[in-house]
Amino acid sequence: MTKAAAEQERPLNHFDVTGRIRISDPVAVRDAVISILRARFVDLHTAPLHHAFLTFTKLYAGELPGYVGVDTWYHDAQHSLDAALAMARLLDGFQRDTPPGEGFSSRRAVLGIVIALFHDAGYIRRTADTAKNGAEYTLVHVRRSAEFLREYLPTIGFEAEAGLAAQLVHFTGYEVELDRIRVDDRRDRILGFLLGTADCMSQFADRCYIEKCRDLLPKELEIAGLLGPQRPAGPRPIYASVDDLIGKTHAFHEKLRRERLDGYFESVHRYAAVHFGGDDPYLAAIDQHLQHLHEYLRTGVLPEARRMAEVIGADAMRAALKNPKL
Repeated sequence: MTKAAAEQERPLNHFDVTGRIRISDPVAVRDAVISILRARFVDLHTAPLHHAFLTFTKLYAGELPGYVGVDTWYHDAQHSLDAALAMARLLDGFQRDTPPGEGFSSRRAVLGIVIALFHDAGYIRRTADTAKNGAEYTLVHVRRSAEFLREYLPTIGFEAEAGLAAQLVHFTGYEVELDRIRVDDRRDRILGFLLGTADCMSQFADRCYIEKCRDLLPKELEIAGLLGPQRPAGPRPIYASVDDLIGKTHAFHEKLRRERLDGYFESVHRYAAVHFGGDDPYLAAIDQHLQHLHEYLRTGVLPEARRMAEVIGADAMRAALKNPKL
């Protein structure tokens, strides 16, 4: 089957939770993000966003000097683009729901999008790295993402925010305890909550989330030493097997929602519903996935046969670089 035929067979696998925006396409996501922010920030400067999405595409394509491109499967280009779109929607909802003068400036909103876009940049290997796959950096990828942001932000006029960004990106990971993330301003801390929430919601609401947990995520976890038998001098595995991972997924969701999304992050996911003016399609999709998960564990069959885990990797980003609109 050709790629075009495959996409026709599975038309929504690379679209956002609304089925309207192709999240495998940097131009489509960039334009959607800018449209959302323009409606909320009349003084929005779009040049940094244009630069960031172009740089992101080059980074993941392996066309940015010093980097070899994305080679992880679960943490592919589509996930980060999806997270940036979710971040824009949460920012919009927050601004709508916050009294004038108490929300974010357009500059802080742009910063939030850029961090969301590059929050997994730490998985991308540098040319000087000795690792054979980016998944080897699973346990330190957020720190590496922070290093990338420190270097990148000054190139788009955000040098003053580089240190802050290096802290905020840790709201998307587990390398630093949440209470130890050094952010003093209350609004910046909320920005971090939105970042962590956008990362989680975009992953869990992905149309092929269960398939990706079954077919793609285990490859990364095994390389990182987090799935399978204990290795000498390696980290303690979290999962014994793929079946163990899938079997623990629902409990993982319950714990994460209780402790992070509805706990430390203060339920800022509610701003998605504000953005959409009603029900939250992200939470609806997540609930549906968990229902499918129960069915899969009971029968071994997933209800949606046309959903297939497909990686949007370096080849796709190299093709995206040919788009003159980028």
